[in-house]
Amino acid sequence: DALRDRAYWLVGLLALQSCSGLILSRNEELLQSHPVIIFFLTMLVGAGGNAGNQASVRVIRGLALGTLNERTQNQFLQREFKMALALSAVLSTAGFLRASAFRTPFAETVAITSALCMIVFSSICLGAVLPLLLKRIGVDPAHSSTTIQVIMDILGVVLTVFVSTTILDSPFGQLLISKLSFGS
Repeated sequence: DALRDRAYWLVGLLALQSCSGLILSRNEELLQSHPVIIFFLTMLVGAGGNAGNQASVRVIRGLALGTLNERTQNQFLQREFKMALALSAVLSTAGFLRASAFRTPFAETVAITSALCMIVFSSICLGAVLPLLLKRIGVDPAHSSTTIQVIMDILGVVLTVFVSTTILDSPFGQLLISKLSFGS
């Protein structure tokens, strides 16, 4: 019974994770024009999965210990929202430094850093809410820790492609980069 339940969940997540490959294949031109993005993709989606999983585990723990309940839920979610803001700033700074240390071109560094900020912020918010949603629909909230990893793999790729396209291949992005690089 436990094997069947876990296997169904994991096979479903495996199938869902195929979406990342489809998204990447549909954005082949972007990746060919800016191949450095590929080198940072595992960092980006990994940071999202890790940050989301941390938030998810905190919620699961709170539910298990009884410290997270209807009365404390809003306060807990507000604290996680603030944590999402703070951690997205910290990890974006670390990502910027890493990209700079590897001498990544400035425009790609801005795209990678911006994507990382959005990925970490969204992953913490989703990671905090997902166990509560699963509990509400009658699914074991413990499934959220594996589920958030897959969601953030997909969402991380979507956000990376969107941000990279906007910053690297649009007139708005070119204007932004020229302003950030002080016209050089």
